[in-house]
Amino acid sequence: MSTSRNGNILTNIDWPTVLMFLALSLFGWINIYGASYTYDSTGIFDFSTRAGKQFVWIVSAIVMGSVILIIDYKTYDVLAYFLYGVMLVVLLATPVFAHNVKGSYSWLTFGPVSIQPAEFAKCMTALALAKYMGRYEYKLRDWHDLLVPFSIIGVPMFIIMVLQRETGSALVFAAFLLVFYRQGMSGWVLLAGVLAAVVFILVIRFSFWPALVLLVVVFGLLIWRTWKIKRYYKWLLLVAFVVSIGYAFACNFAFTKVLQPHQRTRIEVLLGMKDDPSGAGYNVTQAKIAIGSGRFAGKGWLQGTQSQLKYVPEQDTDFIFCTVGEEWGFVGTTGVLLIYLIFILRLISIAERQRDTFSQIYCYSVACIFLVHLTINIGMVLGLLPVIGIPLPFFSYGGSSMWGFSLLLFILLRLDAARVEKLH
Repeated sequence: MSTSRNGNILTNIDWPTVLMFLALSLFGWINIYGASYTYDSTGIFDFSTRAGKQFVWIVSAIVMGSVILIIDYKTYDVLAYFLYGVMLVVLLATPVFAHNVKGSYSWLTFGPVSIQPAEFAKCMTALALAKYMGRYEYKLRDWHDLLVPFSIIGVPMFIIMVLQRETGSALVFAAFLLVFYRQGMSGWVLLAGVLAAVVFILVIRFSFWPALVLLVVVFGLLIWRTWKIKRYYKWLLLVAFVVSIGYAFACNFAFTKVLQPHQRTRIEVLLGMKDDPSGAGYNVTQAKIAIGSGRFAGKGWLQGTQSQLKYVPEQDTDFIFCTVGEEWGFVGTTGVLLIYLIFILRLISIAERQRDTFSQIYCYSVACIFLVHLTINIGMVLGLLPVIGIPLPFFSYGGSSMWGFSLLLFILLRLDAARVEKLH
């Protein structure tokens, strides 16, 4: 693992990030065993169990990461568009060959192994985005400069959401909006996104009229604050207002005609429109019971009754945080969240110290993807967000998620390690 001009690459790796990766992965592995444990269970290294398989995923992820670290860092820049193109082909082919898994067509099966290409699409999209926005002549000055970047993230997002019917994985691509904002995108775009979400909730929860009142107030304030701007921009505001009204009308159509029945039910339960504790609200209700029952210090490893009796579905995948709360209590959940917080802040710090735009944009993309995954997963477990099937990074059971997150992270570590090479 040596480099040509700076001795050993091991000296340039950000080891605190690696240690946090190992800590999260190993603690997640322990909790996967706890979530699937029964009194007649075999050992944690039984490779026929989910805990045993997860250990294989972790070891293979470390091997994959080691290979990534010894590859020349320029390779990721050179092959960015090629990898993105291959990824699009795989995403398009997936619904053709995939079987129906809970309403989605997002898994490819190879014998005993199932792979979800959407987990790897985030990395390839981040590389392509960094390649395009990292060009010397590229500057984010106007909305025209966002057309291609929006297309880069929009195409795989559309394929995953519409063709594969995998809403959760598709929504993660919204994380790239935070990258655009960091690179100079106007805050008005983020405000428009928040306004769109509020209008959607108002239309679904109440009716079209409260949403219309909100739009009139918001655009009225904008026109009042920008009264002296050029007539061209006033016409743009007027067009935006008309489009917003059309969007409000479209929200109800999208909710009733586009979303799947189970997705509609989850949103209705979240917004208090429907009480379904034994149906759509069952997971969240049991998750809250499991977390609350752990109290301050938890019941102890392998002592969680909610876990042992399998009250919480998907407890070793999307709802793995329940096991942490039940068996390790407030102390354990706080510790896990603190590690995640330090981990994400470390990724942001790594992004800030990059010396070229390609590496900086890629590193910010990785940090934002982890942040969105963490926020949505914890939010849905606590009942603050709809249940959409988002894994907790390095914690949830699954080879695709473990490999996908590891791929994101180790390419970031390789690009960061290359800073010393560039100095020489």
